[in-house]
Amino acid sequence: ATAPALAQTPADFPSAVSVTGEASISVPPDIAFVDAGVASDAKTAREASEANNVAMGKVMTALKGANIDARDIQTSRLSLQPQYAPNRSGPSPIVGYRASNRVTVRIHDVGKVANVIDTLVGAGANDIGNVNFEVSQASKLLDDAREKAVADARRKADIYAKAAGVTLGAPLSISEEGAPQPAFRGKMAMPMAAAAPTPIAQGEETLSVSVSVTWAIKAAQ
Repeated sequence: ATAPALAQTPADFPSAVSVTGEASISVPPDIAFVDAGVASDAKTAREASEANNVAMGKVMTALKGANIDARDIQTSRLSLQPQYAPNRSGPSPIVGYRASNRVTVRIHDVGKVANVIDTLVGAGANDIGNVNFEVSQASKLLDDAREKAVADARRKADIYAKAAGVTLGAPLSISEEGAPQPAFRGKMAMPMAAAAPTPIAQGEETLSVSVSVTWAIKAAQ
């Protein structure tokens, strides 16, 4: 025979209080990523590819001349696609080809972002994407925010315990809610070309952390 299941009563559960603590740290970004490249059109795929290789070679040479280390330049997209003529009836004929080569450039001095973009455009880059700003030491900053988040949780728990006439015991569990992400990432679309120096606003990133903490409670003496 199977023993009957016994219903749990409130006394079976440990007395505890659970709260969520939050903390954030705002810092200026110290590293930037610029997405740029060259798109070349031609009648044949071979012509488009060869023209694109020459144009991209000039861009790479310009980046080297701007003291950008080879380790900070990474190909992000390489494509060769047919171009079709508009045709509302039947298949559209191929009228040419477009070759594209894009790279992502990592810049360790955010003050030089505008100069790098101007260098790219001056060297013939006609496919400028976005510029992203990041914080290189985000892990250390997030650790500081975690300590503050736990302290914030303790502050809230103390308020609840005092209001309920109990005292806090040892923490029973601590968990981080979700993956910490920047609340704001400086990002702006870049123009194809500009006569004046490219304006750049790096902004500020806010690194946020949220933790859930459960404390045991006991009756006040």
